[in-house]
Amino acid sequence: MLSPFHLAIPIHDIEAARNFYGSLFGCAEGRSADDWVDFDFFGHQLVAHRDPAKQAFSRASHTNKVDGKDVPVPHFGVVLTWEKWQMLATRLSQAGVEFVIEPGIRFAGEVGEQATFFLYDPSGNALEFKAFKDPSRLFAK
Repeated sequence: MLSPFHLAIPIHDIEAARNFYGSLFGCAEGRSADDWVDFDFFGHQLVAHRDPAKQAFSRASHTNKVDGKDVPVPHFGVVLTWEKWQMLATRLSQAGVEFVIEPGIRFAGEVGEQATFFLYDPSGNALEFKAFKDPSRLFAK
């Protein structure tokens, strides 16, 4: 069993974060105050802190080419089971979510083959969701 991570991210609007992480993703809300709220982000503790300097949505200013795609840097996310990844990708697509990188397979036929997609939250934090058919390949070379 993996240990859950704790990640604090800057946001511009508490209610927008609640709608995105809580309503869209179904992440249960934990503790909160006027300027922060924490979520059960797929078993991990994600804390959204209001940052007065963060005016609104802004995309990552840097990307790196990975398998021919422009991957936003920085980004964070989780590795899901293949089935949960497929259900989430379908649910988000049906909800009309705008993907930065559409759901698809990266490194097809290679050791690191994985399902992945990227999107931004309302404050411009980039997220990646991925899955491996064989989870033991997560760190394979």
